[in-house]
Amino acid sequence: MSLLKKTKSLLRTYKIFPKKRLGQNFMIDEDLLRLMISHASVDKNDVVLEIGAGMGTLTRLLSQECRQVIAVEVDPHLMRILKTETKDLNNVELVEGDVLKVSVSYFSKTVSNPPFHISSPILFWLLEKKFDCAVLTFQKEFAERMVAAVGGKDYGRLTVMTYIHADVELLNLVSKDRYYPPPEVDSYIVRLKPRMPPFAVKDKQVFSELVRTLFTQRNRKVRNAVTRFLVKLGIEKAKVLEVADSLFFHDKRVRELAPEDFEVLANEILEKKAIMNFS
Repeated sequence: MSLLKKTKSLLRTYKIFPKKRLGQNFMIDEDLLRLMISHASVDKNDVVLEIGAGMGTLTRLLSQECRQVIAVEVDPHLMRILKTETKDLNNVELVEGDVLKVSVSYFSKTVSNPPFHISSPILFWLLEKKFDCAVLTFQKEFAERMVAAVGGKDYGRLTVMTYIHADVELLNLVSKDRYYPPPEVDSYIVRLKPRMPPFAVKDKQVFSELVRTLFTQRNRKVRNAVTRFLVKLGIEKAKVLEVADSLFFHDKRVRELAPEDFEVLANEILEKKAIMNFS
């Protein structure tokens, strides 16, 4: 039986209708699932996290290659299928709930097809964890934003924050017809390998908030885009314009700043604030 027929059969048997709001699009190409496992170089030493385990197709394939699978699924209806489909696998731990909220134990790798509508929170959650490699599917536009060139239309907060934490590779373009039901867009298989940050950020929270704030005004010059952030940071309103005009890159457009430039700005702002507080 093809994976498409099996998927449809299980959905009918359990009287489940895929929910668009939960991003329930099931990959129906087993070769692509095996390719994802290969891209992650999964072996018998690995504990693999699967986010959005669905009906357990990838779960079963992973269990054959690794030491343990931690399969997380938020939908209790799909969890019924997952429990049945994996009941003979003694190296699979099932976790029901939102991966962003439940407690997940140690994992060395993740191989997953997470729902597209939570791509951003899943990525940022993952980048704060310790792991060796992640292979995931993301919608095409989202994946391209992760590796966008400085100044390009896709360049933004996602690009900068991903660049800090990991090397990113777009590996295989996946047609939307490789899913059931098909989503509205194609996707990419993406590989992430964590690395040490390429520069030193004095305050991660300040850096992150600066990047977020500036990219809401990506076409403005830094001197104009940064004022709201400076006020929020506690710099006196009377001195905000003076500080903004004194910053490195103050005359550049936000979209023209390289990731390293944001680090320079964040650290410089903290230094100026400290001097002002001291004086």
